[in-house]
Amino acid sequence: MARCDQGYLCEVCGGEVEEIVDSDLYLAFVLGEVRAEWLLDKPERHIRCNAERAQYVIDPEFPPVECPGFFDKRLLDAGYVAEEEARVTRAWRHLVAVARRGGSVFDSPLI
Repeated sequence: MARCDQGYLCEVCGGEVEEIVDSDLYLAFVLGEVRAEWLLDKPERHIRCNAERAQYVIDPEFPPVECPGFFDKRLLDAGYVAEEEARVTRAWRHLVAVARRGGSVFDSPLI
């Protein structure tokens, strides 16, 4: 089945990533970690299924995620954690804003 027929499936849980606000791939794009031309070739997953990144989203609309183990932010430098929380939360809020107003993430500037 073509990807467009089955939707974008999470490589971790196997569920469909239905909304851009749940897409770890588009969050990586907004963060400048993935180029636009790579979006169709990279595996998708829910943001929450990538606990290493999801733990840095700090917003009342995004339930907290813990990442036990080596990458647990509670074990990392507080300055680094604060910077990542600000950066990743800002990017996630950007995705939310794009989804609410409609249009495309490609039509709005990257943060």
